[in-house]
Amino acid sequence: MLKTLPRRQLQADALTVADISFSYPNGHRVFSSFSLNARPGEFVAILGPSGCGKTTLLNLLSGFVQPQNGHITINQTAVRPERSELGYVFQAPQLFPWLSALENVRFGLRMSARTSEAQQRQKALQYLRLVGLEKAAHRLPHQLSGGMQQRVSLARTLALEPSVLLMDEPFAALDAISRNSMNEETLRIWAELGQTVLFITHDIDEAVFLADRVIVLNIAPGGIHSELEIRLPRPRSNLQTRRLPAFLDYRNELMERISQVMDAPQGTASPTPRLEMTA
Repeated sequence: MLKTLPRRQLQADALTVADISFSYPNGHRVFSSFSLNARPGEFVAILGPSGCGKTTLLNLLSGFVQPQNGHITINQTAVRPERSELGYVFQAPQLFPWLSALENVRFGLRMSARTSEAQQRQKALQYLRLVGLEKAAHRLPHQLSGGMQQRVSLARTLALEPSVLLMDEPFAALDAISRNSMNEETLRIWAELGQTVLFITHDIDEAVFLADRVIVLNIAPGGIHSELEIRLPRPRSNLQTRRLPAFLDYRNELMERISQVMDAPQGTASPTPRLEMTA
């Protein structure tokens, strides 16, 4: 049985970033006194131009790199790379080319769970079924389209049952039709499982379509330029949601915010208003 998480029933944030600072060894400062939070079951999109530190932020959240100051917690516990509460979906699928889709999904289970091979296979098949690839379970990655490969990657991460899911532009390399399809699939799966999601994207339309809240970042040293609550009705579909006048209003508002970020002198910090618009 797939694990479904309770949504927004806890008072504490699922993810907390408190006053972190981070610079690379060459002295390039990416963040200075940066903070954000995500509520249990919330879908948060992180939006900004190249150089604003989006991918670095995910690396900090995942524990791959450590901040020089401040702290990051997931479910009120300090973040560590090996924690099973955290799942990471990369820009590229990063599948093992010699393993079938089923065995790629099972690989993480082999590394993290003391279960039998039969149990691992059964669970891997459940998550392939969740992403619509049960019939492709025995295909190798080169026999799958780009969108199908990314679904396998998503299934592999979800099979570990993380409570927080970090997604780093996972559909950026797909064509527009496949990308829109994957956006719908992501929302369907999120609605079923209930993870807290932080989704990195350059695409304003994608951010509006997916998110409960969009955070716009400044160019490094990064900070939050502004936040926008997205109050479009759910469930959302490409056919209906993208036609709503409110969708266009949200998109135009975010385009204006990104324009402000691009026009501001690098390193200029602006106020961080939380913007709300009525759908």
